[in-house]
Amino acid sequence: MEVEKVKGYLENPATIEGDKLPLRFFERLIMHGLRVDLIETNRIVCSFKVTPRLLNDGNYLHSGVTATLVDLVTSAAVYAAGGSFTGTSVEISIAFMDVAYADEEIEIEAQALHVGKAVAVLSIEFRKKSTGKIIAQGRHTKYLHLPSKI
Repeated sequence: MEVEKVKGYLENPATIEGDKLPLRFFERLIMHGLRVDLIETNRIVCSFKVTPRLLNDGNYLHSGVTATLVDLVTSAAVYAAGGSFTGTSVEISIAFMDVAYADEEIEIEAQALHVGKAVAVLSIEFRKKSTGKIIAQGRHTKYLHLPSKI
C-alpha cells in the first residue's frame, strides 16, 4: 500500500483563509446554473449544463456532483408534493449508466413517489437533453421528522 499516494489523493494542499467560504458553499458551487423548467404536483424537471468545474479526472461529470443533485433536487420534490419540510436522508442509491461531458445539457426529473407523515420516497432520472439517453437514476428515502416545538 502506498500511504503517501492515498494521502496525496485525499488531502488538498490548496489553502483557504480560515473558514471564509460562504454558507452552503458546496451546494451553491454545484447548483449554480441549474434551471427549473417545470414544477407540477409531485414532479420537478430541471436543466443543467455541465461545466468544467464539476468534472472528475476522466473529464466527465463527477459522481459526487450527481449524488449531491440527487439529494437536493429530490428534496425539493418533497415541497412539490406539499410537504412543509424536506426531512433527513435515510438512504440514497444511484445507478450510473452513462457519463456527461463538459458543455453537455442534461435534464433532471425528480418525482415524489410517496410523501407521508414520517417518510418520503423519491426518484430521480438524469438524461442527456440532446438524445434522451439516461445518464443516472436514483432513489432517495427521507425521514420526515416533526419540527420541535421547543
